[in-house]
Amino acid sequence: MESNKVLEEEEEEMWRREIVTSVMRIVSTRLPQKDLVSLLLVSPWLYRTLVSYPSIWLVNNISQNIDLREKTNAGGRLLAALSLQRYRQVKHINLEFSQGVDDTHLQLVQSQCHDALSSLECLNLNGCQKISDSGIEAITSVCPKLKIISIYWNVRVTDDCIRHLVKNCRNIIDLNISGCKSITDKGMELVAESYQDLESLNITRCVKITDDGLLQVLHKCSSLQTLNLYALSSFTDKAYKKISLLADLRFLDLCGAQNLSDEGLGHIAKCNKLESLNLTWCVRITDAGVITIANSCTSLEFLSLFGIVGVTDKCLEALSQTCSATLTTLDVNGCIGIKRRSREELLQMFPRLTCFKVHS
Repeated sequence: MESNKVLEEEEEEMWRREIVTSVMRIVSTRLPQKDLVSLLLVSPWLYRTLVSYPSIWLVNNISQNIDLREKTNAGGRLLAALSLQRYRQVKHINLEFSQGVDDTHLQLVQSQCHDALSSLECLNLNGCQKISDSGIEAITSVCPKLKIISIYWNVRVTDDCIRHLVKNCRNIIDLNISGCKSITDKGMELVAESYQDLESLNITRCVKITDDGLLQVLHKCSSLQTLNLYALSSFTDKAYKKISLLADLRFLDLCGAQNLSDEGLGHIAKCNKLESLNLTWCVRITDAGVITIANSCTSLEFLSLFGIVGVTDKCLEALSQTCSATLTTLDVNGCIGIKRRSREELLQMFPRLTCFKVHS
């Protein structure tokens, strides 16, 4: 009886060691990276099995990226992945809208896996609502080469988050703090002083930032190519006029800029490299402002005038004369002063149009 039990245990161990291992080696090479990382957490035995075959981790050069977007238990998965030698030079980590990741996990990364992030260049923490200033402090302290960070829709982070970021990561060129409603002009001052080579800034719905905070950025971050000011209705022409300082600006989102006037838009028209301009619900704008844009920004590919009642066919004709060779997206829905046209009629004026509606 005892001998039979021993024999069964030996057979089970052999089955686990040889058959399961062989199957896992085959299956794991065909799994998406997110699922492969998830297997590390199934059991200590499976973890040891997968780690013992380095060839598994050579597929598609996955060591450069850890993608845990929308995954559960993302904090545990991240720590498991970073414990592998294969991920010791990771450059991109995506935790966008993942669950189960908080400050504690980022502090464990700092203490246990700090060497793994020495080459990290891009960090996406969008929608990670349980991460606060202390988590940002921990993770950025071990990412000296970080260039791109996105912290979209995090109401817990404050100006201290920016303070930690500028202290630890000196090479940021792309910063997305959209929806971080507790960041103020002080945060913008830190950005302006520390990131004068910044190329992209998104401060959508950062409602505590005023003209003064934006002005600091506009005066010092002259390399900006992308500026997103979506849903920020409190700015005035005092700040909008200084957007003209951004000679290399390509993308500008001013949706909901209720205080933007034709005069302010006239100054923005000096950014003659603009390719994308969103003027949705800029209710003070008239033909005069749009015609100025048409005459100066002749490389426009995207333009939304959605909901502007003060524009007429005059501005559409001006755009047709100067931007018909480049415009691929044009939204004039809700512009009651512009004659309703069919797609075919719009294509006669703008032959390259492929998108006629941005907003619904």
